[in-house]
Amino acid sequence: MNIKKVLLFCLLAFLMSFTINSQVFDPVKWETKVEKISETEYNLVSIATIDSGWHLYSQNVPEGGPIPTGFSFLENDNFELINETTESDGHTVNDPVFQMRIKFFENKAEFSQRIKVLNKELSLVEGEVEFMVCDDEKCLPPTYVDLKFKLKDDKASEAVEVPAINLTGAGATSKILEPVKWSTSVEKVNDTELILVATANIDNGWKLYAQNIKDGGPIPTRFDYSEKEGITFLGTTQEEEGEESMDKVFDMTIKYFKDKAEFRQKIKVSDVSVTTVTGEVGFMSCDDTQCTAPTYVDLEFDLTKTVKASSDIVENSASSEDESSKGLWSIFIIAFFSGFLALLTPCVFPMIPMTVSFFIKQSQSKAKGIRNAIIYGLSIIVIYVLLGTIITAIFGAQALNALATNVWFNLIFFILLVVFAISFLGAFEIVLPNSWANKADRQADRGGLVGIFFMALALAIVSFSCTGPIVGTILVEAASKGGIAPVIGMLGFSSAIALPFALFAAFPGWLNSLPKSGGWLNTVKVVLGFLELALAFKFLSQADLVLQLHILEREVFIAIWIAIFGTLSLYLFGKIQLPHDSPLKHISVGRLLFGLLTLTFTIYMIPGLWGAPLKIISAFPPPLDYSESPYGVGNSKDGSGTVEVPEGAHLLAPHDIIAFNDYETGLAYAKKVGKPVMLDFTGWACVNCRKMEQNVWVDPSVLSKLKNDVVLISLYVDEQIDFPEGEAPDSQLRPGKKLRNKGQLWSEMQTIKYKTNTQPYYVLMDHNEENLNEPVAYTPDIEEYEAWLKEGIGNFKN
Repeated sequence: MNIKKVLLFCLLAFLMSFTINSQVFDPVKWETKVEKISETEYNLVSIATIDSGWHLYSQNVPEGGPIPTGFSFLENDNFELINETTESDGHTVNDPVFQMRIKFFENKAEFSQRIKVLNKELSLVEGEVEFMVCDDEKCLPPTYVDLKFKLKDDKASEAVEVPAINLTGAGATSKILEPVKWSTSVEKVNDTELILVATANIDNGWKLYAQNIKDGGPIPTRFDYSEKEGITFLGTTQEEEGEESMDKVFDMTIKYFKDKAEFRQKIKVSDVSVTTVTGEVGFMSCDDTQCTAPTYVDLEFDLTKTVKASSDIVENSASSEDESSKGLWSIFIIAFFSGFLALLTPCVFPMIPMTVSFFIKQSQSKAKGIRNAIIYGLSIIVIYVLLGTIITAIFGAQALNALATNVWFNLIFFILLVVFAISFLGAFEIVLPNSWANKADRQADRGGLVGIFFMALALAIVSFSCTGPIVGTILVEAASKGGIAPVIGMLGFSSAIALPFALFAAFPGWLNSLPKSGGWLNTVKVVLGFLELALAFKFLSQADLVLQLHILEREVFIAIWIAIFGTLSLYLFGKIQLPHDSPLKHISVGRLLFGLLTLTFTIYMIPGLWGAPLKIISAFPPPLDYSESPYGVGNSKDGSGTVEVPEGAHLLAPHDIIAFNDYETGLAYAKKVGKPVMLDFTGWACVNCRKMEQNVWVDPSVLSKLKNDVVLISLYVDEQIDFPEGEAPDSQLRPGKKLRNKGQLWSEMQTIKYKTNTQPYYVLMDHNEENLNEPVAYTPDIEEYEAWLKEGIGNFKN
């Protein structure tokens, strides 16, 4: 419709308004209010009350349509406008008169304009609204109404303070859920020690997750306290016992809380003038159908209002300590068996009979020889435990745990383990300076307890080329546990090293049963080298996943492991020899069996290149959807070959759906190909999102529509990709704060635009970003979900 038709339409509408029964219509009444966001920011809210049967049009109407609703404000130096005026959801229909899809409002509509006050004395903001309304028979000409917003007055439009999380344009029904409410209190242990208590009140049916959850699970609860002079934080934040259950989606046991949970952080106060401690808690919560996006809540603890602590924090954290002890036991056991492996290397094994014989021969009696050998073994334990203690003291318990999820930590240890592996394979030896060993030897000549200790130190230094890589690997694994795990790891490792010296000293006849040193020792060392090399790529994979670089995708990772373990199989069968290997005339039964085991494992991994889940090693390779092709190298499920993937998109496994993870990129592509957009607000840690993808999206009729009729944009609200330095946008829901990452950007977009904060949440929209039908959340019924898709796609085509 051209401009002449629009003018003609308006003229007819104007004449009709005066000729029909000479009646004057005033179907829209306007009122205003002001919402105070902060000391400098306000929302100017215009509320339209619309008579029954009449339509008020949106601010955004296609060219050639009715006159859109428009707001103008009398601007001056006292304030400035922030962004555009927002509006309620409204209704979008195909208008038979204008022959286009038009958004309009019935009964009531709210419009909101945020401003920033530059002059504290500002008390009034003036504006004007232009609008047009129609019913089923007639339209009124464009109407203009003056608006006044009083910031400092006790009348109707007085500024009313609203919560920090403000939903601009919240005239529509809000679906924002707040299933977890936080409160704070302070308990007094003594004159200098206090306990900060953060209490989570959890709505019925919802779960709040624990602080310690393995990688690949839901987002854990995390506390971040502001450092303040005069306050020392003692230990880590402790939590209640909670509940644990096996989660089939995440394939792990997950700890969570229901109804209520307390988190307690002990502090020491050295400055009595400090009256408050502030912090922030980040968390997510789920019920049986949906999960909230990662949420951040500010906490403030008033140190002037305390109650007497019923017990110290140590007694209240028994369950946390039990859980921690389980992790420490696993570290100890792994380290203990690693110590036995270290015994079977050419640097350590030959030292057993030599050292034990030395103690027995040099001692005046057998009893004294046994005693000296035991002291020698204890000295070994002390040396390695001291190493773990130093590592923990330098980095700190909490720092080690934080490092374990850090990109640079994973990259550094990838390089470190590769160097260790190459050393084990025989390219070079990692040795400590000879001067260290010489000094230890000279001290050992002094005799007595001091001499025995330095003999043990000399052993640790000389055998470092074999034990160093294993010790390094244990420390890397222990760092991911945090706390005193490095100390426990070194205790387990050194106990395995020291045990044979004490046993063979007590029973010297056993020395005759030891196998002779030979080429088999080097074989053990080479096998450890292959294992170190395979483990190294796990750390590189974690860094790649966090950065979302897609360099080490699932197929590449599996291919590398196939190559490593396949080569190890050839080595064990004698088909490959390394420079330090002895001539191999025959293969021992043990070597043959281990070679068959390794070959079986290699063959098992091959189907992983074509999408097999590989459950035995599921904790090591990247997830199925982090791959260059959802069904393996160069294949799709229907066997039709490779799928052309547009720039900025990827194939979503295992459905072979072209998906975008960026809103603007996906919208641009949808406009290019002429298809509607399906926004999928999801999360890496969203259980019910995976259920929808695994149980509903696999249906042929649903899958066909997702692959052929829409452009899928999956926005992960828990995406941890940080913004480049200095480019983090301001948070619209938490004024004065910056967004942390891309996930928060999508979360705020969902909260502000769609008035909901849970996932999964699906929206079908056109190229003007208008909804094609009502968005839906978790919809396990396949027929219902398909009908929703069909309705939205049909509306787009019409």
